[in-house]
Amino acid sequence: MISVNDFKTGLTIEFDGNLYRVIEFQHVKPGKGAAFVRSKLRNLRSGSVNERTFRAGEKVEKAQIDTRKMQYLYANGDMHVFMDTESYDQVELPETSIEYELKFLKENMELSIIQYKGETLGVELPNTVELEVIETEPGIKGDTSGGGSKTAKLETGVMVTVPLFINVGDRLIINTSEGAYVSRAQ
Repeated sequence: MISVNDFKTGLTIEFDGNLYRVIEFQHVKPGKGAAFVRSKLRNLRSGSVNERTFRAGEKVEKAQIDTRKMQYLYANGDMHVFMDTESYDQVELPETSIEYELKFLKENMELSIIQYKGETLGVELPNTVELEVIETEPGIKGDTSGGGSKTAKLETGVMVTVPLFINVGDRLIINTSEGAYVSRAQ
């Protein structure tokens, strides 16, 4: 058991019979009344995000999550196949459990699979991925990084806002937690 005062982003807890990952938390000490912790929790089984307020000092169960390095192989209908890079075991995950992550997955990409007591819950993306621009308005000579922005479609189908100087064929670094442009790849 851990105290909600010890929450950290990325911590996994077991609460109300479900597994949650802490996305955000904020310690609040009002002038009048007891302190509390306001948090955003992602349900690892359903993917839904819930906001929850805990009393300061309240105890919750810390969940022991295992991660395995795996490689994304291919989509088989609405199932997606991953392979353990050491044992070559394969795991299939339904599209519904990794809907957000699919925006950033390419074939042969290495990532971590999240498991809890043998149950596969989903995938953990790296902080950033490198993706190629396949569709955007052409860049205009003289556009600078401090100028405006436009929308670009990347090779996985995800749409991101990029600076005006980005062109089709450019490789970009994308932040997976926000789905946002970081920089051009070298």
